[in-house]
Amino acid sequence: MTGGTAPGSFARSLLRTKPVDRIVSEGGAGEGGELERSLGLLQLTSISVGATLGTGIFVVLGEAVPLAGPAVVLSFVLAAVTALFSALSYAELAGTIPVAGSSYSYAYATLGELVAWVCGWCLLLEYAVSVSAVSVGWGSYLNAFFDAAFGFTVPAALSSPPGEGGIVNVPAVAVVVLAAFLLLRGASESATANTVMVFLKIGVLLFFCAVAFTAFRSRNLAPFAPMGWAGLSAAGSRVFFSYIGFDAASTAGEEARNPRRDLPMAIVVSLVVVTAVYVLVALAAVGAMHWTEFDISGSEASLARVLDEATGRTWPSVVLSMGAVIAISSVVLTVMYGQTRILFAMSRDGLIPRVFQKVGPRRRVPVANTVIVALFISVLAAVIPLGRLVDATSIGTLFAFALVGVGVIVLRRTRPDLPRGFRVPLFPVTPLLGVGFCGYLMAGLGGVTWAVFALWTLAGLVAYFLYGHRRSRLAAGNRGRGSP
Repeated sequence: MTGGTAPGSFARSLLRTKPVDRIVSEGGAGEGGELERSLGLLQLTSISVGATLGTGIFVVLGEAVPLAGPAVVLSFVLAAVTALFSALSYAELAGTIPVAGSSYSYAYATLGELVAWVCGWCLLLEYAVSVSAVSVGWGSYLNAFFDAAFGFTVPAALSSPPGEGGIVNVPAVAVVVLAAFLLLRGASESATANTVMVFLKIGVLLFFCAVAFTAFRSRNLAPFAPMGWAGLSAAGSRVFFSYIGFDAASTAGEEARNPRRDLPMAIVVSLVVVTAVYVLVALAAVGAMHWTEFDISGSEASLARVLDEATGRTWPSVVLSMGAVIAISSVVLTVMYGQTRILFAMSRDGLIPRVFQKVGPRRRVPVANTVIVALFISVLAAVIPLGRLVDATSIGTLFAFALVGVGVIVLRRTRPDLPRGFRVPLFPVTPLLGVGFCGYLMAGLGGVTWAVFALWTLAGLVAYFLYGHRRSRLAAGNRGRGSP
């Protein structure tokens, strides 16, 4: 059904769902070839940890502490609880529908094409903007490393966006280009490089804790919550950005060797690891430096500044900054990977142009897709300040996570017969709590963020009705794999 003139027919076309069996059977196939199944449990877990760990601690902590004071530690816990409910829902759907589209594909199977499109459109915002934000933070740590080790920095005109004293952020563009190069080498090669960077990242953060705890002062934790619950909650909305990425493993559903078993486990294990590290590092940071010294200016390299202030020496921040430069690269790499795979799935469904599903015959990766994504992200990273990027990412992610919780409930009702590698405990309470927490944190974001989100959604709806609705392959039935 493609719509027709009758209002009822048109409405039904917006709510058409794609059968799970069809989604799974199409897995891996793109125009010109198939994605390669080469990823095991360690690599999948590393993708999730790599996409998550570091984003908030290395980049956002300095902006969250002034909102909540030492209670930022509990803000990370609040965000973790929200992420946990969503992670459990992701784990069930990833083991049931192991494909590249992540929550976009899950929504297509449960809530209909229009909702799936909006979800996929929000994921584009989430992934592209989060990579841009992390790239900005990467540039800040690169400057911190250059300053501490060699006594010079990249000029502000070439390392800051317009409005913050610069013209273009060249380091942010450089790390995006580097990640694109690795992705074009192949999924297995990218995953191997990411695994190495993940272990390095964990080592760097443990090093930070070891040094910062030597300067720990209990008086720095008083008053613990100077801004009260409102501040703690506001910081929780901000640092939820730190948990974006655990769903990246679900985008590898068509390149995992044993997706029904490994995807759920990778998602849950990665969230546990990330939460433990975040809480430990946040506690060490606010214990070593009074919360009032965390200001917005220069917050992108906040951990390096904590070590400088706490120890009075330069070598700890040199080590941290060098490690952060390498470790944050894994976030850029894995989140870009996730975005290209979601675009791959949307293109295969006919909702966006076919160029995004073309697979290179040699490396078996979506080449044109990766190049286009890298160009788009580079522009965002070069000219947009960090704070706007963080909030825009959080609201798009929370919306997508809420849809995943609803999708679990719908699929349990409509297809209880499907094999599931993992089942959400305490159903339906757990997914409902996930939806509720996501809504609560969305409410804590500012009016400007909501305005950006509304405009982005409106632009997505226009794109869908002008292109996707008419070209949907689901609407074309079984007329073949070509676009209608």
